[in-house]
Amino acid sequence: MPETRGARMQLQRFATPEGLLAVASDFLVEREAQHNLILGILGNLMARPDEERPAPYFAAGVDGGRVLGVAIRTPPWQIVLSEMDDARVVDLVVADRREDPLPGVLGPTRLAARFAERWSRETSQSSRLAMRERIFELTRVERPRPASGRMRPVRPTERALLLEWLADFMAEAVPGDPIGDLGPIADRWIEGASRTMYLWVDGGLPVSMAGVGSPTPHGVRVGPVYTPPDRRGRGYASNLVAAASDEALAAGNRFCFLFTDLANPTSNRIYQEIGYEPITDVDRWVFDPS
Repeated sequence: MPETRGARMQLQRFATPEGLLAVASDFLVEREAQHNLILGILGNLMARPDEERPAPYFAAGVDGGRVLGVAIRTPPWQIVLSEMDDARVVDLVVADRREDPLPGVLGPTRLAARFAERWSRETSQSSRLAMRERIFELTRVERPRPASGRMRPVRPTERALLLEWLADFMAEAVPGDPIGDLGPIADRWIEGASRTMYLWVDGGLPVSMAGVGSPTPHGVRVGPVYTPPDRRGRGYASNLVAAASDEALAAGNRFCFLFTDLANPTSNRIYQEIGYEPITDVDRWVFDPS
């Protein structure tokens, strides 16, 4: 494995998700909620080993066999940082990736800011804070005020609707970011391999969607969650997320995780009302490609 040496640490790179997990699994699972995104991404990659994709990036900062932090990237997406027991792992990752045209970084607030500052210094690319998010964890569902309708999985015949809502979700959640081809993403949701996209249907019409997927060793992540603007305020999303989370727990998961935009007080409130508890904050920074 190629190595970049720090004062006491080494940055080890891995060719496969299995290779990274062989070294860093205990470190990641010890803080499973904080690392649910990384664990979910690694699990999804292992579930589709033959899928063609740009070469991913897997790295761990280690000192004497002890893992101090992890960073992964699946192009074209941003690099994702774990919690770190030594923030200098960030500096090693920046040095290792400075020739890589990164679009941004997502990670714990302090670490993401450190990465962005050092990235801008090393590459002369400007950086800006694009979104502040909060990770939530649920172990028991609190029932929301009932809404009319019921939950069911998305159907193959609803691919066009799913594409439309995924695009609308992306435009609202990450405005200004290129959306790209959402077809393969929609197809994976419809295929249902280790993931399910649920719809809330009222009067025979879909009115909200919530995905459940990216399993971790003891949990699963909920998202994306989207309700068209003209159907909001009726309790559809609350009831859908509650029902989907309850089903995930009934299937044997100990936890459900989700991310919220801290700029959206409504979503933060309704998720807490159904039992989601805040764990930690993460920030997404974007880099100027010029």
